[in-house]
Amino acid sequence: MPVAPGRNTAILVEVAARNQLLRARGHHAARLLGRGPRSRRRTVSPGRKAPDGQKRARQTGSASRRGRTGRRGEAGGRGRAGAGGRPFVVLTGLSGAGKSHAIRALEDLGYFCVDNLPTTLIPTLARIALRDGGLEKVAIVVDVREKNLLSAFPRVFHKLRTMRGLSPLLIFLEASNAALVRRFSETRRPHPLAPGRSASEGIRDERARLIPIRKMADAIVDTSDMTVHELRQVFMRLPRGRPKGRLVVTMLSFGYKHGLPVDADLVFDVRCLPNPHFVPTLRHRTGRDRAVTLFMERDASTREFMERLEAYLRFVMPHYVAEGKSYLTVAIGCTGGRHRSVMIAERLKRAFAGNGALAVRVRHRDIGRA
Repeated sequence: MPVAPGRNTAILVEVAARNQLLRARGHHAARLLGRGPRSRRRTVSPGRKAPDGQKRARQTGSASRRGRTGRRGEAGGRGRAGAGGRPFVVLTGLSGAGKSHAIRALEDLGYFCVDNLPTTLIPTLARIALRDGGLEKVAIVVDVREKNLLSAFPRVFHKLRTMRGLSPLLIFLEASNAALVRRFSETRRPHPLAPGRSASEGIRDERARLIPIRKMADAIVDTSDMTVHELRQVFMRLPRGRPKGRLVVTMLSFGYKHGLPVDADLVFDVRCLPNPHFVPTLRHRTGRDRAVTLFMERDASTREFMERLEAYLRFVMPHYVAEGKSYLTVAIGCTGGRHRSVMIAERLKRAFAGNGALAVRVRHRDIGRA
């Protein structure tokens, strides 16, 4: 359970942050404090009591001693978000959607992670991160069970957006009702908002409660059909901060028989185009293969479809940028998500890759499914 905000908790957050910095400086910083070799990195929870060693670190550690050498993330280099500032990722979303797996993935990528940080202490951690020699990359989990979340979070996150040198990113994790019910059943845990009631009731109440937070999100990740490995890959592809003046566009291919992607902003149905599945030599290939591309491009309807779709997207994307939208997911659907939608998504990525106002990515949700 989250710890009630207070002075002691604020001290603990600072203690943990300073201790993480000291570990990141290696054996030299450890010797200054009379400690042993650097300990293993771990997620810090405000609910734990700070060891005596952490208290000593807080009392004796200083920016002048630590110097300016930063730790490199395992997959992210120096961890800066370009001109946007230091990455500060805030994870929230539905219970059972995978926040614990997500924070562990970010920890493995070199982020300093805090689980279930009270909302009122978020600015405190942000200020620590921005200090000279401060934290390179930060990720926190904000839990719906915290009573102040809905009332205080919008104001707190807006404050983060105004902090110079910080690049906050709000990621909302969700999943389908069926997936969430299955996960609660497998773990045999009750829904946190529905003690004594069914998981379905708790999911319904939580989904309604979090609508305002979901609308604020920079990125929405649907984990319904993801494995833990696939979720990790999603976070490896995410930008390291809120883009400044650039629209991050994801071309997402999918198969209708596997369900609509809930995080799509625009959905285009390409089942009207020639289907390589019915060509024996192409059936076991995908839309990434040149043979499939050539087969589809020989058809005049495919060429016309691409011309009209590209023209439409070139028209609407500047309007999304003008209204301040940072992320746009363009979903392309065919029957199975292996041939037509994949080919079209790849073509769209190439068509818009040279646009300096866009950061274009491609993701094939169902390409590996039967």
